[in-house]
Amino acid sequence: MGDFTMPSLGADMESGTLTQWLVKPGDPVHRGDIVAVVDTEKSTIEIEIFENGVVGELVVKEGENVPVGSVLARVSAPGTAAVPAAGLAPVPAAPIEAAPSPVPEHPEITLPGPEITLAGPEPRRAPMSHSPVIRHLAEQLGVDLAGVAASGPGGEVTRADVERAAQAPPHAPTRASPLARRVAGELGIDLNGLTGTGPGGAVVERDLREARVPTSKVVAPSRSSGSARQESLRRAIGALMARSKREIPHYYLSTTVDAGAATAWLEKANLSRSVRDRLVLPVLLIKATALAVAKAPEVNGFFTDGEFLASEAVHVGVAISLRAGGVIAPAIHDANRLSLDELMLKLNDLVRRARAGVLRSSEMSDPTITVSNLGDLGVESVFGVIYPPQVAVVGFGAVTERPVAKDGLLGVRPCLTATLSADHRVSDGHRGGRFLAQIDRLLQEPEKL
Repeated sequence: MGDFTMPSLGADMESGTLTQWLVKPGDPVHRGDIVAVVDTEKSTIEIEIFENGVVGELVVKEGENVPVGSVLARVSAPGTAAVPAAGLAPVPAAPIEAAPSPVPEHPEITLPGPEITLAGPEPRRAPMSHSPVIRHLAEQLGVDLAGVAASGPGGEVTRADVERAAQAPPHAPTRASPLARRVAGELGIDLNGLTGTGPGGAVVERDLREARVPTSKVVAPSRSSGSARQESLRRAIGALMARSKREIPHYYLSTTVDAGAATAWLEKANLSRSVRDRLVLPVLLIKATALAVAKAPEVNGFFTDGEFLASEAVHVGVAISLRAGGVIAPAIHDANRLSLDELMLKLNDLVRRARAGVLRSSEMSDPTITVSNLGDLGVESVFGVIYPPQVAVVGFGAVTERPVAKDGLLGVRPCLTATLSADHRVSDGHRGGRFLAQIDRLLQEPEKL
């Protein structure tokens, strides 16, 4: 029997609110399964489990706020029956003030300083993704998730939504005029449930126009709720950045990178791609950073308890600006091993889910180095603040045409400024300079990235 605890999803996280369980006692779980949803100061996060077993007791109830390290559930070993609650040592879901001291499950990490915005158009908002548990439940009950009304955080479909949809009686198709069906498609309105005023109760165009107004009023986001989230996020960022500047002895370096080879290769490569499959410059910058880490392991890892722990894995945290304000920096795992196409897909998916509030706990807890890019805003240089316990942030500015002297001749080249903010307890200017030079060298051969 093991304990499934509230993970640390950032160096500044002290507690979280368990908003939804996606499993129940007796359910088998496997490493990587998403089993719960937790609301933090920054975002709503899907929590994964990191062991195989069978869910025993759910210790914490939905809606409870508990400190990091608190036991959320009991999990028994695979092949054993779930132990009933009465057989367990009592571990009450204590309120914050009475709870035990936080015991982080993962290395603490967090948040961003400068905002990053990705070059290129913002990806279209895709339909909300569903957790494996919800998809599995829908398949079992024969429910089409596309037609389920969501009541969870960020528009997420919950277990209760699926079970409610499975129990709903089937209804006859709604009668509607051809024009009404076409207008409904254009406005994104579901005909089911509308009251028709046409012949025989059929829905006609005017019914759709009238239905649109009250619907928009109902689904409009709560200003107070969004404002509270933004204030909470800003407080969390401020506290973490203050801690970073207070505790970490930063040093800063910058170099000018000739971006001619990278931009020319990107333009040529995208000629044969559909709009959907095109690559953007930040993908090359992330990949070059991830590969350059191999030459400078001092910038990839965590400084905890007075000791630097280099990470063999390269999980690049990407700072993403949120629509409601603030930034968040979830990780792209093993970025050094991904192809550019795979990295592009990961990046689009991460941005979409970050802005929809459906990030996963592993993405928030283990970035080993962060990349921040403000190039599309025209910013020339980005000097980031390190997100503890990481030890380095790489910044990229805009590509601009600049006068460049080469071999005694003056020309104009597309260039960008790459910066490094690093922890002086772990590395120094010499090592940091070699790291930036390696990024520069890699970007001169983009076809090898």
